[in-house]
Amino acid sequence: MKKAPIILVTNDDGIEAPGIHRLAEMARGFGRVYVVAPVSQCSAMSQRLTLKTEMEIRERHDFAADGIKAWSLAGTPADCVKTALRILPEKPDLVFSGINDGFNTGLDIAYSGTCGACFEALFNHIPAIAFSCETCRDYAVTDRYMAELTEKLLGQTIERNAFWNLNFPSCDPAALKGILYGVRPADLQLYSDHMPQKHYPDGRWTISESGIPVGPDAAPEGTDVHAVRNGYISVGKVRTGLF
Repeated sequence: MKKAPIILVTNDDGIEAPGIHRLAEMARGFGRVYVVAPVSQCSAMSQRLTLKTEMEIRERHDFAADGIKAWSLAGTPADCVKTALRILPEKPDLVFSGINDGFNTGLDIAYSGTCGACFEALFNHIPAIAFSCETCRDYAVTDRYMAELTEKLLGQTIERNAFWNLNFPSCDPAALKGILYGVRPADLQLYSDHMPQKHYPDGRWTISESGIPVGPDAAPEGTDVHAVRNGYISVGKVRTGLF
């Protein structure tokens, strides 16, 4: 009998985020699941590593998906993948990262901690899938299609230097336009930079970073940004040029 694959589930929103609980439950249908995730929010950390600093790791008996062994790590998503390779009983066969609160498309992929975990998986020769949803307040489309698409993608061969990137709109499933396969990352940020400043009487000033979503016509057809901004599920590959 073929042994069930070992699946590492991680994210960048932290181990208490609702998305990772949904993803871990879904992953049960495809193998033996372990969770190693950041103890706190780590969005936009890309593939950052924590160096020369002790990272506390705790087994989490309070993880919402019953029967799944889970640990929180005081580190980044990439740290979680590296740590999992040392604490799990066997090397993972797959890495599932997400479900991120917010799309990971276009140039935003380069900043994404969700995708950073997938890049770390590739560097360790482990296939990976990134899962993102427009907002964690509405998983209706994600819940309807996530397992179906995962099964389809796991049945396909993907290059060693690439991972699958799935993005789900938050809408009523009846309003979904469809599923677009083979989309490419757009050459722009879905969340365009918005950097308001505050000036103070003593001469100090501050600047903060946030994003404003671009419109439905900002990116060309065939790109992930165009797909999600026009009500489609986006299914594509993200590649690294390092190997």
